[in-house]
Amino acid sequence: MDQDSKNIAILNWVLTIFFGFIPGLVLYLVKTDDAYIKGHAIEALNWSITAIIGYAIATVLTIIVIGAFLFPVIGICHLIFCIMGALAASKGDDFKVPFAIRLIK
Repeated sequence: MDQDSKNIAILNWVLTIFFGFIPGLVLYLVKTDDAYIKGHAIEALNWSITAIIGYAIATVLTIIVIGAFLFPVIGICHLIFCIMGALAASKGDDFKVPFAIRLIK
């Protein structure tokens, strides 16, 4: 992999912090020729979908107050895992988010 692939993978993780699943989905659909970028895009997309599911569950659980405590936990996990993904991409390594549901392979 070249430096351009690393930079795009880093950008994917950084943009995932702010825009959720959209950067991963765009790169997954557009960059089909680069396996490194596609791998990071799939992982970011899987994590984003997992976070969305977590936010939906937390929204339902706000009825019994527990959900209000889950929102910051999910947000902090999202930030940490995206930073870890960006750091792994900068080193040229693959990264798997520990708690992500693998819906896209």
